[in-house]
Formats: sequence, C-alpha cells, structure tokens
Amino acid sequence: MHRSVRISAVLIVCSLAMAACNPTLRSHGHRYGIDEEPNVVVAEDTQQTVLQRFGNPSTRGTFQDDTWYYISATRESLAYLRPSTRDRRIIAITFDADGVVAAVNEYGLDDGRVVAYSDTETPTRGRQLSILEQLLGNVGSLPNEQFGGEQNLPGGAGGPRRDQ
Repeated sequence: MHRSVRISAVLIVCSLAMAACNPTLRSHGHRYGIDEEPNVVVAEDTQQTVLQRFGNPSTRGTFQDDTWYYISATRESLAYLRPSTRDRRIIAITFDADGVVAAVNEYGLDDGRVVAYSDTETPTRGRQLSILEQLLGNVGSLPNEQFGGEQNLPGGAGGPRRDQ
C-alpha cells in the first residue's frame, strides 16, 4: 500500500513538473491571421476602407503621417527562460496626398535588425553639480511676483486674472 502511494506521488510530481515546462505562446499587437493576406488594393482603397478593414493602426510614420503600420508578434516563453519572438508581421500601408493607398509593404521576422545599445552616458556641457547644489540651487531665487503678485504661478493668489 505504501509503495503504490509513493509511486503515485512521484508520478504526480513528475507530471506537474513536465506541465510547467510547456511553452506559453502570447500574441501581441494587431490581431489578424498570420497567414491572412493584407487584401489592400493599391490605387483603389482609401484611408477609410483600411480603417474599416483593419481598425486603427499600431503606429504611424514618425516624420510623415501618411504611412500606417499594423504590427503583430507571437512570443514564446518556456519556464524561466527569456521569451523569444517566434513570429512577427508588419504591414506598412502608404497613402498619397488624397488618402488613397499608394503602396503596401509586408515585413517579417527576417527583415528585422538587431540594434546594439550603448551603455555609455552622454556628457553634458557645463559644470557638474553636486547633489547638495542640485537640492539647494534654487533657494532664494524665487520671483517676487509669486507671493501674491502673479496669480498663474504655483503658490500665487489664484482666482481670475485682473487684467482680463
């Protein structure tokens, strides 16, 4: 009897340990099928039809607002290990000045680049201040108008402005 209980306990512990090692998949970003085609027609679809089909973009172009990016990724985590990106899909839709689709580009995991971050600090010009100088640097340099004269500064008199 004791032997069967011991074997059962060992089997339960082993099965729980094995279940903990199963990978966990998580989807991030825009939700559409990975195998699904973007189905956007150049020179025919507009910003409105793209919004109806895909919804709001994940992000827009940094310097030009005429490119919309729909980003999705699938990450896999296994036990205590660092998660890895299993799949990534980026659809870039560029519009012309009239809001009509000018180009549709698709990027995957292989199109990404590894960026090396630098641990160094950027030096600042001027004098290096100590902690004490930073804490006490503004003592005595408050404007006189702040004590009741100027109403829009913190600590001022408040209320509606008199000059309006």
